[in-house]
Amino acid sequence: MRDLTPSQKGAIAEAAITAAAIELGFTVLRPLCEGRRYDLVIDLEPELLRVQCKLARHLQGVLAINLSTSRCTPRGYVRTNYTPSEVDAIGVYSTAMHRSFLIPISEASGRKSVHLRVDRARNNQAQRIKWARDYEFEPVITRMRSITESQRAAGGYTLGSSPGL
Repeated sequence: MRDLTPSQKGAIAEAAITAAAIELGFTVLRPLCEGRRYDLVIDLEPELLRVQCKLARHLQGVLAINLSTSRCTPRGYVRTNYTPSEVDAIGVYSTAMHRSFLIPISEASGRKSVHLRVDRARNNQAQRIKWARDYEFEPVITRMRSITESQRAAGGYTLGSSPGL
């Protein structure tokens, strides 16, 4: 992929993740103004899933996702990471694989980056690996919807509160 600006990369990720959600029958909402930590909202009916979209880099069998952000304030640049109070999930798109992924914020909160392994590790490591296949968009969002439905039926649930998401 040729050199793109951060805004162009974000637009690619947002468009791909939006398309993936719409193809599954979900309604996707976008904020009317900038300044929120999420890029879009997926309506899980009745829960709303706030999603920050990222474009993954495919490096040596791994999808690398940068989660740290930098913004200019009157006091200079501020670097931050995402928290459950700001977003519910990180939507990831890989241009190399032409696939979307969804990472619950419980697995990304406070981290500067996340690596999802696509190929087997050269050192044969098998433990503590985040496999990309475990974060494919359709099964994860389907699981999130079913968790919200079952927990809502059991009484009192808010989307960002479940460690199972």
